[in-house]
Amino acid sequence: MDSKNIRPAADASALLPIVVFLVFYLGAGIWYEYIAPVEGRMGFYVMSVVVAFGLALIVAFIQNSHRSFLENIHLCAESIGNDNITIMLFIFLMAGAFGGIAKAAGGVESTAHLLLNLIPGSFAIPGLFVIACLISMSMGTSCGTITVLVPIAASVAQDAGLSLPFAVGSVVGGSMFGDNLSFISDTTIAATRTQGAQMKDKFYANLKVAVPAAVLTLILLLGLSMSGSHVDLGTFDYSLLLALPYFIVLIMALRGMNVFFVLGTGILLFFVLGIAAGPMTIPDAFSAMGAGTSGMFETMIVTILAASISAIIRDGGGFEAILTFIRTYFKGQRGGSFGISLLTILMDIATANNTVAIVVAGPIAKTISEEYGIEPRESASLLDTCSCIAQGIIPYGAQLLIASALAGIASLAIIPYLFYPFFLAACVIVSIMLSAKK
Repeated sequence: MDSKNIRPAADASALLPIVVFLVFYLGAGIWYEYIAPVEGRMGFYVMSVVVAFGLALIVAFIQNSHRSFLENIHLCAESIGNDNITIMLFIFLMAGAFGGIAKAAGGVESTAHLLLNLIPGSFAIPGLFVIACLISMSMGTSCGTITVLVPIAASVAQDAGLSLPFAVGSVVGGSMFGDNLSFISDTTIAATRTQGAQMKDKFYANLKVAVPAAVLTLILLLGLSMSGSHVDLGTFDYSLLLALPYFIVLIMALRGMNVFFVLGTGILLFFVLGIAAGPMTIPDAFSAMGAGTSGMFETMIVTILAASISAIIRDGGGFEAILTFIRTYFKGQRGGSFGISLLTILMDIATANNTVAIVVAGPIAKTISEEYGIEPRESASLLDTCSCIAQGIIPYGAQLLIASALAGIASLAIIPYLFYPFFLAACVIVSIMLSAKK
């Protein structure tokens, strides 16, 4: 029998590299965020996730001593060379270039300002939630959406006599909606590639939980907004020409077109229209694309390191130990779905990064889905959705830290108003109970 098809015996000690990563990354984050803060720095970003993964990889090599150094290198190389990992890395590069040139061309601001001009004054907060949903879905980034809209939300809250955390929480919730559904979000890319699912299939699987959660959130926001006064948002300047590429990209993605073609079209449109509209020169465009791809380097390196560590942990029996635990306490499709959900949430709480959480949990989730008869689109949806739930709530995640810094409030103050992530969690539970087999 081919040795590659023989599963190693379960050995929980093989999970030590993950423990090492958590101790260094989570420990340093807690220390520098809450005990010894560094002025002007977000505590959970003092210790580089790349450094923490690098230390974990060293431990993995040392621990997997039944294989030689070169044999462990071969395991890593096979994992990194997997088709899904390679495709994921290329998509990250293109998504970075797209984000960079879109921002330089002024597409982000134009799209946001176009939509803001459509909001009735009486429904400013619900309107901001809807706009955050649309912008993040078009941009593929929750942090970018928060950066653009939170200052506006803060101004609206002040003028309308509404709670500032309430307004900011609405924007954060909307940004997580789009991040979860966007075809060009790094979370979507990671979730679909690790599970071998099509982006369109994962999108429709996500809709059944995201849309009900968004509708419930919107109803609640409409009710709460009635207590505030009418606010005049004013008029925002925008260029319809520069907003157009986002909508074209969104429509192409929804039609299920190849993601490389979609991103390539978006880059080309922003390149041409950004120069034609005047705010960007040809050198600016090339520099912006370079800066955008550079911004993806850490995510790409983490993907490579996580793939390497996962291969060695799997070889040492670590994955089998996790699967043994899940087999013991989670039965049937329903149990497998809850197992994937819990694993993803715990990984996100530990890493404070939804993309990293998906990359780490993805290989284990793939094995669980195969054993429990869960379709790839469903496991990909659970990975993406549950990572966004956790990331949208933890007070030390980039989303809440950026929002709190821009609004001048504590991140903990925003949590009670994060209606969408809490509704989304409830919808995931209901969906699993109703659709999965016992």
